[in-house]
Amino acid sequence: MAVLEEQEYQKPFDLAVWKKMIPFLRPYAKNLFAVIVLNITMALIDISMPLFQRYTIDHYIEGQTLEGIGWFAALYTGAILFQTVIVILSTRQSMYVEMKTNRDMKRKTFVHLQTLSFSFYNVTPIGYLIARIMSDIGRISGMLAWGLMDVMWSLVYVLGVFVAMLLLNWKLALLVMLIVPLIAVLTSYFQNKILRWNRKTRKINSQITGAFNEGISGARTSKTLVIEPQNIQDFESLTSRMREASIKTQMLSAVYIPSIMFLSSVATAMVLTRGGYLSMQGLMEIGTLSAFTTYAVGIFEPIQQIARILADIISAQANIERVTGLLEEVPAIQDTPEVVRKYGDNFNGKPENWEPIRGDIEFRDVTFRYPDGNENILEHFNLTIPAGTSVAIVGETGAGKSTLVNLACRFFEPTEGAILIDGRDYRERSQLWLHRNIGYVLQNPHLFSGTIRENIRYGRLDATDEEIEEAARSVFADTVVQKLDLGYDADVGEGGDRLSTGEKQLISFARAVLADPAIFVLDEATSSIDTQTEQLIQQAIAHLLKGRTSFLIAHRLSTIRHADLILVVRDGKILERGTHEQLMAQKGYYYTLYTKQFEAEASAAVFGK
Repeated sequence: MAVLEEQEYQKPFDLAVWKKMIPFLRPYAKNLFAVIVLNITMALIDISMPLFQRYTIDHYIEGQTLEGIGWFAALYTGAILFQTVIVILSTRQSMYVEMKTNRDMKRKTFVHLQTLSFSFYNVTPIGYLIARIMSDIGRISGMLAWGLMDVMWSLVYVLGVFVAMLLLNWKLALLVMLIVPLIAVLTSYFQNKILRWNRKTRKINSQITGAFNEGISGARTSKTLVIEPQNIQDFESLTSRMREASIKTQMLSAVYIPSIMFLSSVATAMVLTRGGYLSMQGLMEIGTLSAFTTYAVGIFEPIQQIARILADIISAQANIERVTGLLEEVPAIQDTPEVVRKYGDNFNGKPENWEPIRGDIEFRDVTFRYPDGNENILEHFNLTIPAGTSVAIVGETGAGKSTLVNLACRFFEPTEGAILIDGRDYRERSQLWLHRNIGYVLQNPHLFSGTIRENIRYGRLDATDEEIEEAARSVFADTVVQKLDLGYDADVGEGGDRLSTGEKQLISFARAVLADPAIFVLDEATSSIDTQTEQLIQQAIAHLLKGRTSFLIAHRLSTIRHADLILVVRDGKILERGTHEQLMAQKGYYYTLYTKQFEAEASAAVFGK
């Protein structure tokens, strides 16, 4: 179970990182303002409570009277009830902000993922993406909502209590304030250490998510290869590293927070010692000492809370860096601003400006290397494909067959040179314009969770049920439907797991047919279909591809004999080109491939009998 590395984040605490969250908070500015106002109000009420205590002791206990107890009790009860209402309203507002920012970040991340190019998914593990979208965003939204509420209350309370203590006894207040610089020193010392170890923890967590994804999706392969013990060993190694990093993070917090608590206890002892002496000397009233002691004891809880929130903020920066790093990932293929203005972007096209596509394709002096590669796959490659031509691409695995198709479909772009569609560089038109005119059937097709009808309808969302069923019949996908009790409304399962690979290919073929594209790409599209069905579908292919430019990537050479042009690819180069008859007459590499495959199939047929 391979573990891929992701980008390292090494910045210390940086306010600029947090500013990137402003666009997500701006729509809920009113709610945040309400949270701030409510928490300031709540802090002011909390600050007033010891003053009730002071008045009670000095007036009722020391004064030994109950005069005015009625209005005092009513005022105190009203303050408690008002405080309760404030807490409820503040909690509701914070929950609203958390849910909305969580939704918005996940939505924006998901949309952004749709814009990223093939090269990004070639090098990015799925587990890392899932961890960022689910775990990281959840932690960020919680910090933005609840962290703001807690820190606002704590700051106002601490400042208010300091003012109250200064008014009650400024000398004793200064004694308490001596502890604050020590807290600042401790916070400064621990913040970078906590951030560094939390980054390691988050990174390993995403690797564990990736291991879960790989282990579940590859369960069948693991069982057939009997590599479960190795998978378990690799997973135990990951979880051990996670345990070590988590323990280190918690150890730092376990030292940091108790250190703050110790300092608060020292301050309380100092207040009781000095305040008790003043009270015994008659220089401080008992009620004032009681209120001051309450302040001295209570002030360090919000200070501890501020320290905890600061630690959480420091830790959450790693989450923000990971999510914003994903959002700032630039697609390798982008339309120019001029193209977007005329043709629209990938989500909002302007079909009224789209020119009809004929299907002429020209590779003009194309050189190409993959973004994460070091060697050219194609060099100074030239090829002209007239509209309506069927082009078969054959060659050994890894020869570069799919590269040509991916370039023609603009899933990748040439490193040098240009690819022209209908005589114009396809970079002068939008990706959406081209992709809407391409039908692609993969060797291992992907079906989305849902029904067969829904999966075929993805080819054209406004298609009627009759059009869907006609598309299915045209490629014999109705034979799959007839086997199922619910017919077109049968659920295909996650990724189409309830269907065989051949059945999924038939459904994906019907989906491509429904789109009625000008360009067809069939990537080993009949490799998992039985021979009898393949003969039927070859007839359908010949009919459906008539008048359309098509690329046929085939392993079975017998299926591409009638192609208008056959390209023989080897080591990224076009070794031979021509019709089947021309290439067989040359008795070159294609001839060798074809005869060997023919002999192998003939031997298999005899052996099968």
